[in-house]
Formats: sequence, structure tokens, C-alpha cells
Amino acid sequence: MAEALRVGIAGLGTVGASVARVLRDKAAELTRQCGRDIVVTAVSARDRKRDRGIDLSAATWFDDPVQMAEKADIDVFVELIGGDEGPARLAVKAALEAGRHVVTANKALLAKHGVALAEIAEKKGVLLNYEAAVAGGIPVIKTMREAMAGNAVTRVFGILNGTCNYILTRMEAEGISFDACLKDAQRLGYAEADPTFDIEGHDTAHKLSILTSLAFGTKIAANDIYMEGISNISQADIRAAADLGYRIKLLGVAQRTDSGIEQRVHPTMVPTASVIAQVHGVTNAVAIETDILGELLLSGPGAGGNATASAVIGDIADIAKSRPGFQHAPVFGWPAKELKPYKKARMRSHAGGYFIRLTVHDRTGVFAAIAKRMADNDISLESIVQQAAAPETQAQKTVILVTHETTEAAVRKAVEGITKDGHLTDKPQVIRIERAE
Repeated sequence: MAEALRVGIAGLGTVGASVARVLRDKAAELTRQCGRDIVVTAVSARDRKRDRGIDLSAATWFDDPVQMAEKADIDVFVELIGGDEGPARLAVKAALEAGRHVVTANKALLAKHGVALAEIAEKKGVLLNYEAAVAGGIPVIKTMREAMAGNAVTRVFGILNGTCNYILTRMEAEGISFDACLKDAQRLGYAEADPTFDIEGHDTAHKLSILTSLAFGTKIAANDIYMEGISNISQADIRAAADLGYRIKLLGVAQRTDSGIEQRVHPTMVPTASVIAQVHGVTNAVAIETDILGELLLSGPGAGGNATASAVIGDIADIAKSRPGFQHAPVFGWPAKELKPYKKARMRSHAGGYFIRLTVHDRTGVFAAIAKRMADNDISLESIVQQAAAPETQAQKTVILVTHETTEAAVRKAVEGITKDGHLTDKPQVIRIERAE
């Protein structure tokens, strides 16, 4: 049997402690599967005294994760610290430069520094594995990086944030407000005390940027993503979507077009009969469209200690199974130095149209003015519905517009014009209607 694989874990929060526990409890099974023992020989965290429910006394303790990355007696450095700078970045860089394999769950780090870190890993001949960074326990990275040889990806999209999906699911199922759902998500541990990173789309954008690089062989461009969160979604939108045969999901979408690569994160209306619409709660799902395979949908637990730990363990096991001299797959599917510069696609039309909700003054000429703004921007309307106002809001009406195929720029310009006309009593809502079967 080969020598034991020595693992150092930096960050002993929920995920780190779970990884150490699984490596201990499943030691015999992992040895049979990998052909060698996997042993935690070093750990690093801020608090030595905290009870983590597992005895780590046999491992060497390092207060400084960078020192552990450089000097510990380890083969694999597992980074579970978090953050795109500071100790996480310095420690991962140090481990790679020291010729150690790295496993990380840090999507923010990869979104910002992934290509530079990949170049170091490939130069040193070591692995940089990051399955846990995108969609939790769903093996989407391994699938795209290793299992789809010969396939040309045309589009990748999905539900990449469990917090947002949980909130939207409960809003629809129970008819409660966004704020009430968010408070419950925080109480249950699905949302952070400061949920901005999740609910405004940043988390989804980081994950999408990584999938984009894998799908299209481009450098990561997390700052070139159109991004909109779910904090503006109301019960009025949820009900209107249901009436029209749709369900609202926060999607991350990346696709190749004639003018470049389009990346966007935003609330989306998907047909209730589509597969993606059936993904509820904290579950994540990723759809990959290719020329050979067609469409592949992967779905499963997208967050939480066990799901993330499972992905980390899988990455460690892959390293344990590798042997010296074996040619590793490039970190992002293509050699890092061959990744193409990201070319942002120009605004274009899409097949589904747009849902527009306007709360307007109940007065003569409003409908005509709205119709004129739409016509001025070459927007064809599939339907226009006026909803009855509640007794206490008789001075205003809600108007629901559904457009035919058009462009984001045209819709935004038309809505901006309606706003300037002084007809609105509340902030307008614009949601894409996406073909997502």
C-alpha cells in the first residue's frame, strides 16, 4: 500500500470540523477506495480551546495557516478559512509554491485570484481542487472538468444559492413577505446575519464566473456579470408569476453568443412545468447544455456543513488516488496560460420576453403613455393586465406587462421613460422570462 496521504486543515468551523470527523469515522472505507490511508497531521484555526466535537490532539497545531502551508509535514493543504484576500490567499499561494496539493471551498478567492493560483499549481505539477466552491455537494466541477471531453458547452445556468431559493420557495408556498422569510432563514442558519452577499446575487456571481471559465475556456471575469438580487421581489410578483404559469427563481446564466460570452445573475420567471422550477428550498441545480450530450441537469444539496464537507472529502480522495508522474487535468479545464481573455457579449434579445410590474396613478392617459413608451422602444406586448386595487389604494393601480422577445436595454429605457413621466407611485419591477426547460 502507498504511503499515507497527510492532510492539513486550515479553518475548523462547521465544515472544517466535519471534514476532520469524516476522515476519522470513514477511515477504513476511504483507505479501501483510495488504496492508501488519509491522515490529518496538521490543523490551524483562531481558537485552540474551542470544543469542536473531535479529538485533534494528534495533529500539529499552527496558529498561522501560512506557516502551516509552508512548513507542516503535509501533502495536501485544505483551505476552509474564507475570504478573497488575507490568510486564505497567502496560505493557498504558499502551499502551491511549496509543491503541495490544495483543496478549497473558497469561491470568492477563486473568482478573484483563481487563474493566477491555477498557473502556480500547473507549474508545480500539483492539484488545485475546488468542488465545494460551487453548488456544495453537487459534483459539477468534476463533471465539467473531467467527464465532458469533446463536448462544446453552449450554455450553463442554474440555481446556485440555497438561501435565495429557500426564501423564494417559502414566499410562494406560504404567501409570506420577503422580510419574514429572510428572518426565518437567518434563524435556521440558512442566511448570515448580514445576508447581502447572498440576497443581492454576489455569491451566485462568484460561482457563475467559475463555471463560465470551465465552460468556455475564458479567464474568470467575476466583475463583468450583470447582477440583480431578490430583495425587491414581492408577493405581488410571486402571485402574478403563478397566474401566468411561471415560478420565480434566482438564476445564474452564462452562454456563448456571436459577440462574446454573456454572464448574468437575476430573478427569472421559469415555466412551472420546467425541471428547474421543481428545485425547492436550499437545493441547488446546475444545467449544462452541450452539442453532443444535449442538456444535463445536476441537482442536490447546495450548502451546509455536510454537503460542503462531502465535496471537500471527494477532492481529497481524488488526490489520494493520484500517483506521482500522473498528468493532472488543468485546474479550469484548459491550461491556465491558454485561457482566453473574457469578451463580454453585447446586449441582445432573448426568447422569453420580460415581465414588468408598474404601480401607477389611477388617472386618464396613463395607459396610453405606457403603451407609447413601449412602442418608442420597439417593444411588442404579449399582454397588458390591470389589477384591481385594494380599497385603501384606490388612487393607484397595478399594471402587469408581458413583452415579446426584446432586449434588456430597450426594456430598461422604456421603464426609465415611464418613471420620468411621473406616472409611477412605487419602484417598477422588471423580471426576465427565461426558457429553462
